[in-house]
Amino acid sequence: MEIEDGDTSLEDLIKSRVKTIPDVPIPGILFRDITPLIGEFSVFQQIVSASVRAYRGTVVDYVAGIEARGFIFGTPLALQLNAGFIPIRRAGKLPRPTIATSYTQSYATSTIELHIDAVQAGQKVVVIDDVLSSGGTAAAAISLLEKLGAEVVGATFVIELTSLGGRARLNGYPVHTLARY
Repeated sequence: MEIEDGDTSLEDLIKSRVKTIPDVPIPGILFRDITPLIGEFSVFQQIVSASVRAYRGTVVDYVAGIEARGFIFGTPLALQLNAGFIPIRRAGKLPRPTIATSYTQSYATSTIELHIDAVQAGQKVVVIDDVLSSGGTAAAAISLLEKLGAEVVGATFVIELTSLGGRARLNGYPVHTLARY
C-alpha cells in the first residue's frame, strides 16, 4: 500500500515515531531512526500488514532484505507472503560464494553481495529496506538479483526521502512506501 492510497493515518503514525538525528553519519545528514517503529508492537504490526497488502495477489517467491534494517522488516513480510528470505549483505559477510556490486550512496561508496545460489532464474522477488534515499542501494540489490535471473516484482520501503530522488533510480519497478519526507 502506498500513501497515495489514502492511508495518511499510517504515515502520520510512522512520522510521529521516527526520530530525526542531525549530522549522522556525517555533518549535514538527517538520519531517520526507525528503531521506535519496531519497538512498539502495534506500529510494527501495522507496517508489516501494510507491506503485505501491497503484494496481495502477486506471486512472490522471495523477499530480499537489504542489510541490516531490511532484515527486520523483510523476514515478517516473507513469512506473511509464504515466501523465502534472501539476505543482501555488505561485502565479506556471507560465508559461501557470492556475487557483488559496488554503488554510490548519498554520502559514501559501498559494496553489497548475495549468495550466487540465492535465487533461480524466473523466481519473483520483492526487495525491502527501511529507507529509500538516493536509491543506490536498492538499485544495486535489484541489479544483483537480476544477474541471477530473478524477476523483481517490487521494492518496498518504510520511509522515502523524496528530495534525494531515489524513486527515479528505480524507474520501471513498482515502489511502495509508507511515509515520505
